[in-house]
Amino acid sequence: MHPTVRCLARRLFGTSSWTKHENPLGLPRRPGPAPQMPRKSDPIQKRPIPNVKKVLAVASGKGGVGKSTVAVNLAFSLALLRTSSSADRLRVGILDLDIFGPSIPTLMGLQTSDEPRLTSTGAIIPLVNHGLPTMSMGFLLPRPPDAASNSDIPIVWRGLMVQKAVQQLLFDVDWSGGDGGTGLDVLVVDMPPGTGDVPLTLGQLVNVDGAVIVSTPQDVALTDVRRGIAMFRKVSVPITGILLNQSYFLCPTCTTPHHLFGSPDAFRSTATHLGLSILGELPLVQGVSSGGDQGIPYALVMDDKTKVEDGVGGVEWKGSMESVASKVWTSLSSD
Repeated sequence: MHPTVRCLARRLFGTSSWTKHENPLGLPRRPGPAPQMPRKSDPIQKRPIPNVKKVLAVASGKGGVGKSTVAVNLAFSLALLRTSSSADRLRVGILDLDIFGPSIPTLMGLQTSDEPRLTSTGAIIPLVNHGLPTMSMGFLLPRPPDAASNSDIPIVWRGLMVQKAVQQLLFDVDWSGGDGGTGLDVLVVDMPPGTGDVPLTLGQLVNVDGAVIVSTPQDVALTDVRRGIAMFRKVSVPITGILLNQSYFLCPTCTTPHHLFGSPDAFRSTATHLGLSILGELPLVQGVSSGGDQGIPYALVMDDKTKVEDGVGGVEWKGSMESVASKVWTSLSSD
């Protein structure tokens, strides 16, 4: 470990020009050249993320569609897969790139955790819960002395600071765990909504192997989905498929789908028009939401408890998510 691991939060909100503009996360200077930032005149050389074999972005054009919840549960569903090529399970990690509104600390039950440690070379070691390494901007914010977490601390940065912070989260995190381990088979990247600096920076700097686009049935969400897909295609990020969240509701005493947010027909038509695969259609399940608030992803809930508490809807949700994970891994591993 770094011999004197200074407080990341103090460095993060320091006052030096180096910290403010070139090093927004306040990390120690590391050896080697920094990744090239996007410029109008020069071609951009994409790079792999160190100690990561496959990078999967989970994105949406619209906020509030359950993208972060899907990203976390998809990561665990991938980690629980039994692949045909190996008896070992996949090594999966989660990277939260939502700089302004990080949700992953809460969804992973890490919102009151200590700050990450550093390796001897100044790389960040991800925090681990439920067996999955996780990194988020939320881990680096200062915690008020009278508060249990830092969830109310805002990030107030302009575009260049955001781009540099994203660059550091992409290339200055040690996914081997700091001990020179084997690293990850898949890194699931939870993207912020929209088509701004963060997804553009990821698409221009990193070799992204696939993207899952999450939507809900409403037309307003699907309009933003089309914009997001166009943006990813513009920066040559392959789209693995689209996923419909909150597609329908099944009450515990019946098996009739209730389309509370509209028919899925527009979503299916959008997929056909764009030539994209539909990965799945997830029902609306109360346990998914409550599990996220408690930091216990629904993918980890025992099947018997799922059936008792959420009925057929819970069973269908887990089966659909397992199918999504299988399709995603088939796509990633075929490249």
